Amino acid sequence: MRNRLSIAVLAASVVAGGAMLAGQQPTVGQIPSSGLPLTPTILERGSSITPAFEGWYHGKDGNSYALVGYFNRNTKQELEISIGPNNRIEPGGPDLGQPTHFEAGRKWGVFAVKMPKGANAPKKLVWTLVANGFTNSITLTTIADYIIEPYKSSWNGNTPPVLKFAADGPGFTGPPQGIVSTLTTNVGKPVTLTAWISDDGVGARQQAGNAAPAGRGNAQAPAAAQALGRGGPGVTWIKHRGPGKVTFANAKPAIDASGKTETTATFDTPGEYVLRAQGNDATGDGGGGEQCCWTNAHIKVTVN
Repeated sequence: MRNRLSIAVLAASVVAGGAMLAGQQPTVGQIPSSGLPLTPTILERGSSITPAFEGWYHGKDGNSYALVGYFNRNTKQELEISIGPNNRIEPGGPDLGQPTHFEAGRKWGVFAVKMPKGANAPKKLVWTLVANGFTNSITLTTIADYIIEPYKSSWNGNTPPVLKFAADGPGFTGPPQGIVSTLTTNVGKPVTLTAWISDDGVGARQQAGNAAPAGRGNAQAPAAAQALGRGGPGVTWIKHRGPGKVTFANAKPAIDASGKTETTATFDTPGEYVLRAQGNDATGDGGGGEQCCWTNAHIKVTVN
């Protein structure tokens, strides 16, 4: 099913400007409802963050998952919001794998939540964020109107890029699937982040106005996509969670002819971190409005 979920559609389920869900208690930093528009102004600093329900999908393990992102309306303010009253998913949380670090702008499908099942299981979950005093919530559910196809587009056969974190390791595609790699380093000592990306090339042809049928893509997309002038696949590294600052030598490293990318990350505080490696094809962030085709993978880094 081709499914375009806009910010406006997502906002319909949002509680903005401090308005509370039924039964919800005031939280730390929460501002009472004050007539704030449903979509607060985009500002350099001081605005809100809206959780974004991309839709739900059937996982390869037989479970149903909600794919979730966010929209940070601050153009120059990245926020750290710890798990707890200001960053919670209920019921079953407050911690169900959501980010605690929020980059500026719209971020697509940054984590997935396994939806409860069974006769007595809750029919929905709610993710609530309090940022700069504004409270926003989004409902995660499995109603039919919000089903998506993150592994393959049914209308043109496009599939997400494949990410690998060892040359002979397994490939990961589509929404995050737990922790895919574990690294260890020390404070101030750069750790090397290596990834390989490959793509079917369908997204590049789609962007060039010449979408190909399923199964006709080039297994190694960089050359094919670049030949169309649309750019090849790309890998972006982002902090997902962790107690301190992460500095990437190059958050969007170059890709060689084999699809290999390499950069480093340096941490200023000890603790447990999760980094997100995002692989995009030529359709770009959010698949150009489709809920296919990009890949997110989570990497754990222990910093001593």
